[in-house]
Amino acid sequence: MPLGRKDWSSRLVTEAANAGSRQRRDRRRPRGRRPRQDDVGDGPELIERSVKIRRVSKVVKGGRNLSFSALMVVGDGNGKVGAALGRATGVPEAVRKGRQRAESNMRSVVLKGPTIPHEVTAKFGGAKVVLLPAAPGTGVIAGGGIRAVLEAAGVDDVLSKNYGSRNAVNTVRATIKALELLRDPRAERARRLGYTYVPETASTEGVSTGDQPTSDSQAEESQQQTAEQPSGS
Repeated sequence: MPLGRKDWSSRLVTEAANAGSRQRRDRRRPRGRRPRQDDVGDGPELIERSVKIRRVSKVVKGGRNLSFSALMVVGDGNGKVGAALGRATGVPEAVRKGRQRAESNMRSVVLKGPTIPHEVTAKFGGAKVVLLPAAPGTGVIAGGGIRAVLEAAGVDDVLSKNYGSRNAVNTVRATIKALELLRDPRAERARRLGYTYVPETASTEGVSTGDQPTSDSQAEESQQQTAEQPSGS
């Protein structure tokens, strides 16, 4: 049955209204996923290492709840490193959580060029880690979690040995604890003797590098010299 004039006009009005609503919906529809806050990289590029990913099952009354845990190590390759464990129902989310927590737990360690300043030993749980300085060109003689932590911290030449437990979490935490125990020998000697240590990079013209006495010690020495001089001079 042919449509009348009123039917055609109402049909055209309905189609125009539907087209307008579709355009408005298209304008409201997002064109892409907005980046998360942790996806936006404003700072320097970090070194990431995934040490171990495990599937964990928790037995409850209704059955088993499966989840994943990811042990992540993050560092800037210049003396800062951190590690953390992320847990989630999926592997990507667990890795993201571990990376984010490791970035917030990053700590500074003392290095001596491409190696460490001295031998150090640390223990965490059943794992014991020994780190020794090495000559240039030796490389990172380590494996597993120890290598991941040392590479993320920026150590290029080092010798290591792991005693006791081979658990990845304990090994990583023992390695980070060992790096935190590192000290600069010259700065530590100056601190114990009451001097102010001036690094070579911070030396200025007319000031020699090394251990410099503090202003108080200089004043005491000048007073002693004045008291030792004879009164007739």
